[in-house]
Amino acid sequence: MDCKIKQARLAAGLTQAELSRRFEIPLGTLAHWEKGDRTPPVWAEKLLIDAINRINENK
Repeated sequence: MDCKIKQARLAAGLTQAELSRRFEIPLGTLAHWEKGDRTPPVWAEKLLIDAINRINENK
């Protein structure tokens, strides 16, 4: 299963570190989500992806 957060992040041209800083998500947490080691709450994943997509739209 491919990580939707990672797909959105890459489409927006952001590194994990940039996304972590911008949304105040611990880098380790983000890395675990992207690797599939852990799963974010569905509501949090949706909000984060929507926010990343808005960044990409404003480029």
